[in-house]
Amino acid sequence: MEHIAAVLLVIGCSNTMTECRELPVSVSVFETAQECTAARPFALHDVQGQAPRIIAKCLSVDPALEDDYDRIVWNPDGTLDASVEISDLEVASNGARPEKDSLSQQ
Repeated sequence: MEHIAAVLLVIGCSNTMTECRELPVSVSVFETAQECTAARPFALHDVQGQAPRIIAKCLSVDPALEDDYDRIVWNPDGTLDASVEISDLEVASNGARPEKDSLSQQ
C-alpha cells in the first residue's frame, strides 16, 4: 500500500479572485513532497486556459493520518492559503440496547 505525503491542489479563479473552483488534474496525490513539486508545472500546463488565474500548491499530508483526512480547506488570497484537515465530526452511539427474545418478536 502506498502512503500519501502530499496532495496537489489546483484552483482556477476569475481575474478578481472573487470566483474560484478546484480544477481536476490527472495525478493529485504523491508519495513524496518532491514528486508533487516536480509534477506541479506539468499540472499547471494541463489546466492552462481553464480559468483566467490558476494557482497550484502542494499540501503536506502526515502519512500516519492519511486515512483520517477528509477535507481540503482553501482560500485564494493571491498565493493560495490551503491545508488538508480532519473535520471535527463526532459520532454518537447509544450503548444501551434492549435485548429481544425470539418469543416476543412479531
